[in-house]
Amino acid sequence: MLVRAARPAELQEVGRLTLEAYAHSGYIVEEDFYAAHLLDAAARAADAELYVAVLDDRLAGTVTYCPEGSPFREVAGPGEGEFRMLAVSPAARRRGVAEALVRHCLDRASTLGCEAVAISSLPVQVEAHALYTRLGFVRAPERDWAPRPGIDLLGFRLVL
Repeated sequence: MLVRAARPAELQEVGRLTLEAYAHSGYIVEEDFYAAHLLDAAARAADAELYVAVLDDRLAGTVTYCPEGSPFREVAGPGEGEFRMLAVSPAARRRGVAEALVRHCLDRASTLGCEAVAISSLPVQVEAHALYTRLGFVRAPERDWAPRPGIDLLGFRLVL
């Protein structure tokens, strides 16, 4: 598996993969307000760092790393990294794609001199929570927040 920066010619596919992954897991419906954000990989590539995992010569997953100064940051403070929109194609699940993408983000944060990584996640994303816990993240209730009424997100943090 290879994790690398998304290429401009792949941005539409990355957006579709992200939306498909969230919809397949029941986290979102295509009519949801968040669907347009998931589809807009070009904005993520322009204002953050957009990475993809390639497995068997196909895009298998994606993640958005949000360095300091990125408008995509939501919960990270100064000296912390953050990633968002971790998504794995349903066809590529259970093959280590999510872990490879998260590890890439942790390496990126370390390279940038971050002291920690802070993220948020829907309460129903229990498989992701298990991965985060296995990698050393701990719940950070002080980072819990709600981007909209009725959408509560749980905070997690990992000290590097």
